[in-house]
Amino acid sequence: MAWCSLRSIHVPTVDVGLLRTRSPLAAVGGVVAGSSFLRSSSRNGSPFACLSLSTSPGIKEAVATNKAPAALGPYSQAIKANNLLFVSGVLGLIPETGKFISDSVEDQTEQVLKNMGEILKASGADYSCVVKTTIMLADLKDFKKVNEIYAKYFPSPAPARSTYQVAALPLDAKIEIECIAALKA
Repeated sequence: MAWCSLRSIHVPTVDVGLLRTRSPLAAVGGVVAGSSFLRSSSRNGSPFACLSLSTSPGIKEAVATNKAPAALGPYSQAIKANNLLFVSGVLGLIPETGKFISDSVEDQTEQVLKNMGEILKASGADYSCVVKTTIMLADLKDFKKVNEIYAKYFPSPAPARSTYQVAALPLDAKIEIECIAALKA
């Protein structure tokens, strides 16, 4: 599950030295790219905060490992950007065969988390680096079963999390999990 939004926004005139123009910015997927805001000395009471983003071509790097299932479409297993790792939705597929480990949500959850661990490892991260997960379930009645398995993988403090029942998942999976991790500097 991925979406992207592209639109122009206008930033009001900001009086910080030489910067005195309206600047159109491109917002992509919630990230403002192509500019930076400067903050005047806090002594003058300026309400503006600092924001600086790199626009260099090497800002994003794809992560791939054959120890986790390959992407089922035109997307990466994970992307590194600005010291963050964005792991795409992971299914309970066996990497070598591309088949589900079984039809049970328990087995699929275990396999999803193993696959996610391999992607994290290939990125230089581990479960302790995960700050946010999103779980998509074919049946929300499986919530308790999933929690019991999930709890074994994430040390305290557990990541922030959202869980949803969805109409359908790729290949009729029972569960899909995506995550965001903070990479170690």
